Amino acid sequence: MPSKADAISLLKADHRKVEALFEQFEKAKDNALKQKLAQEICTELTVHATIEEEIFYPAFLEATEEEDLHHEAAVEHEGAKRLIAEIEASGPDDEYFDAKVTVLSEMIKHHVKEEEQPDGLFAKSRQSEMDLDALGEQLASRKAELMNDQPSKSSRRLASGDLRGR
Repeated sequence: MPSKADAISLLKADHRKVEALFEQFEKAKDNALKQKLAQEICTELTVHATIEEEIFYPAFLEATEEEDLHHEAAVEHEGAKRLIAEIEASGPDDEYFDAKVTVLSEMIKHHVKEEEQPDGLFAKSRQSEMDLDALGEQLASRKAELMNDQPSKSSRRLASGDLRGR
């Protein structure tokens, strides 16, 4: 858990982590590594989207009344979540697996650029009356809780008796 990072610093750190995971996926040749990286990407993005939707976006909307930016971010999240579900339900033996991860990477790059640009959601948050330190603490706490609740895909497969590796 980051030490007293404000909300935007915490969210940007998540962005950098996922960018690095996507880069590792692009270089990976081994199917087991691709599966592991894709699962980690999906987990990170799911947790990140959840804390933004539950905590950050409502606070942003209340402080700024920037409905267009808020709605755009929410719609982008919905598209990413659909693709994440498809990736989680498949594996490297699916001929579209790499393409799905690549498209998800492109979607996330676009979303991150929109949030981080000079007139984007993060800049408008900094210009508002939002208490970014308090929000950072809430985000970090909720993220830790969600990460602890994330069973690995392999443990879910073991629990369900599905050991085929898909």
